[in-house]
Amino acid sequence: MCGIAGIFNYHSTNEPSYELNLKNMLSVIRHRGPDETGLYIGNNIGLGSVRLSIVDLSTGQQPISDESGNYWIVYNGEVFNYPELRLDLEKKGIIFKTHSDTEVVVQMYAIYGAECLKYFNGQFAFCIWDKLKKELFLARDRVGIRPLFYWADKQTFAFCSEIKGL
Repeated sequence: MCGIAGIFNYHSTNEPSYELNLKNMLSVIRHRGPDETGLYIGNNIGLGSVRLSIVDLSTGQQPISDESGNYWIVYNGEVFNYPELRLDLEKKGIIFKTHSDTEVVVQMYAIYGAECLKYFNGQFAFCIWDKLKKELFLARDRVGIRPLFYWADKQTFAFCSEIKGL
């Protein structure tokens, strides 16, 4: 079990409280991932994860980006068929930095966009930040095994693996 959280401001800003707010959100769900905490802070975005190291113990840290650095992901779950998807991506010339299913998911998104979901067999909840388009993409598995809660107002969108993090 892992936990993810994020805060997005619709208007470009250098909001200093993102990091503090994100750390507070992650501290509430720390029990979901006691092995590691990771943050990505951008101009109007903050993504974070707490990780329980199961797959790729040494290099599976999050958030992680695709090859280009344009797409950043926080991820909770497991895509069971990721070894097969990874082989297909390697045949397309993708070079991986890790052995994690998280990196496979973000690379699939970089190629297929939202259509990547139809390739995944597993249980997951994730958020991908597109730095170029300044867009968030959130998804859950078809059955909804992995939790993902969100909140929004006119200025901010936030999400977390547990509602108490919001």
